[in-house]
Amino acid sequence: MNSEGLNSEVLDNNPPPAEVVAETPVVETPPPAPIPGLDDSSLYIHRELSQLQFNIRVLEQALDESYPLLERLKFLLIFSSNLDEFFEIRVAGLKKQINFAREQAGADGLQPHQALARISELVHEQVERQYAILNDTLFPALAKHNINFIRRRYWTTKLKAWVRRYFRDEIAPIITPIGLDPTHPFPLLVNKSLNFIVELEGVDAFGRDSGLAIIPAPRLLPRIIKVPEDVGGPGDNYVFLSSMIHAHADDLFQGMKVKGCYQFRLTRNADLSVDTEDVEDLARALRGELFSRRYGDAVRLEVVDTCPKHLRDHLLKQFGLTEGELYQVNGPVNLTRLFSITGLDNHPDLQYAPFTPVIPKLLQNSENIFNVVSKQDILLLHPFESFTPVVDLLRQAAKDPHVLAIKQTLYRSGANSEIVDALVEAARNGKEVTAVIELRARFDEESNLALASRLQAAGAVVIYGVVGFKTHAKMMLILRRENGEIVRYAHLGTGNYHAGNARLYADYGLLTADVALGEDVSKLFSQLIGMGKTLRMKKLLHAPFTLKKTLLDLIAKETAAAAEGKPAQIIAKFNSLTDPKIIRALYKASQTGVKIDLVVRGMCCLRPGIAGVSHNIQVRSIIGRFLEHTRVFYFLNGGDEKIYLSSADWMERNLDKRVETCFPVEGKKLIMRVKKELESYLTDNTQAWVLQSDGRYLRQQPTGNQNPRSAQSGLLEKLTAPVIVTR
Repeated sequence: MNSEGLNSEVLDNNPPPAEVVAETPVVETPPPAPIPGLDDSSLYIHRELSQLQFNIRVLEQALDESYPLLERLKFLLIFSSNLDEFFEIRVAGLKKQINFAREQAGADGLQPHQALARISELVHEQVERQYAILNDTLFPALAKHNINFIRRRYWTTKLKAWVRRYFRDEIAPIITPIGLDPTHPFPLLVNKSLNFIVELEGVDAFGRDSGLAIIPAPRLLPRIIKVPEDVGGPGDNYVFLSSMIHAHADDLFQGMKVKGCYQFRLTRNADLSVDTEDVEDLARALRGELFSRRYGDAVRLEVVDTCPKHLRDHLLKQFGLTEGELYQVNGPVNLTRLFSITGLDNHPDLQYAPFTPVIPKLLQNSENIFNVVSKQDILLLHPFESFTPVVDLLRQAAKDPHVLAIKQTLYRSGANSEIVDALVEAARNGKEVTAVIELRARFDEESNLALASRLQAAGAVVIYGVVGFKTHAKMMLILRRENGEIVRYAHLGTGNYHAGNARLYADYGLLTADVALGEDVSKLFSQLIGMGKTLRMKKLLHAPFTLKKTLLDLIAKETAAAAEGKPAQIIAKFNSLTDPKIIRALYKASQTGVKIDLVVRGMCCLRPGIAGVSHNIQVRSIIGRFLEHTRVFYFLNGGDEKIYLSSADWMERNLDKRVETCFPVEGKKLIMRVKKELESYLTDNTQAWVLQSDGRYLRQQPTGNQNPRSAQSGLLEKLTAPVIVTR
């Protein structure tokens, strides 16, 4: 029986006297919501959906008018390239689970098919927004600065004639249209390549009238072509390759009528699947796998939004995709190719002001880096401080007659980098050079195979990491004979040995001659290169052995302090937080009263701000000029503060399935410095996004009389030297 209905009926029939109405009703306090157990799926955010949220924050930067205009365009394009990788790896992985009937829900409880449905919904919404920002905001703003992308409908007679000539001379000779009929089946299209589907009318020379053809755009052709000033007028004027092919598709099918020509792009699964347990020669197996990456299973189809439904359906059927995997876009399907114009030399005003990373005073006038590092640790924060000392140390080591051996891990460095040059020189100079190269660094496999060959040719020993574990640690060891003894010099970092990245990524690097750390690094290299049991370390924490356990112990220590009513605090900064064990430990710490501040750039599966569980946890993400990549872990530790720097994120893959390092910051001065730099991220109110308990991120803004504060701008101001432009 409906008691609510019954009560209202009784009240209607027996209206209460006036004095009863005037009485203050008794408001019953609702019972407090039950506190969920720490395994409750409602406490966790799905990893892929969290990754997507990060990408949406990147897209938001394209609307931020405080950034220079070409930098805003860059953020919009980074959104595209991030999305490509998201589909190639993340979405492909979820689809694979479904196809092989291996659906597994994570801590958040979402099944892969449920996650894919939500991803599809979110991405469709954001891609539509992305093209609206490009067409309605960025293109008109660029046009005001005389940077124009001229659409076909605006081509002048002069421009049309120039395009015709360009098409005839540069495009037509190398383009290969493919008619579709029983003897010409649908071609195998390369991952993320630009293609056109063409609808034809008429009969060809052989009497074929299938009505359809495919035009793959050759990869070596530029996707945007600059128009000479005498044709397009003053300024920077560009025409899309796709517009040129659309305009002259008729020329490719002589005697036939082109009814329509529409660009499309297919994204495939690009995750390599080498079974390292079952492979005798990893390098050879990878070379084979790299080819297959170009032709993995289809995961997404992008089509220009003018393409008619019957052609879209034809393509979907051809690639075995559903309507939900189709993305219709209002503009070029391959936006990432617009990157080529984001660094225009003649528009410095539309880009970030240049800066010069500084070299620490201690090293500025030093002929010999070994002399400086032997006396004290040198901590570098890139890109604000220069990466050059790291390269110089290696160069000096290559030439120094006292240096006996160099050992180094290489994850992403590029085959032609200064680092590799120095290692090659060292090997040629007779030093014992050993490089541990991770061949499976995603999308850098080809480059790493090339650098491995280069080092081997110079006489270096090349090791391909450890079977089943990616070597993600960033470390270098130099052995030098001094006064008849062997002295160890080490470099440990949070980022890759890549000079280009060191100008874009925020990363720490430590140069040290600390005896205990040097021994630890030496032991870890022995573990990687040779065989044998895990050796006990004095200072270095390393995954997959001691790092996760120590982190859990340090969190537990803060929890115990809070339980005793003592001050307890954790501040941690990293790229991703997905490990359920770590998250549960943080929840427990929060429940006990530990104050926890997390700065998580990308994925975060923890939900902050849930009463009785995570009310003491705040999570923020910083998106700015530089890609935040430092991993810093701070523990109050009863007043004896501990700070660690690491190559590892708080993810299962890093803590359980990779070789990672984590090293302490020592000495009052350095501890204070790193703590101060870490805290500056907690007060950022311009580039910080705070995670809400429902999974949304809210951008921080100065309120009241607050001054705008940006951690990155503060570090730029403090640590770098301005570039003096001579006129």
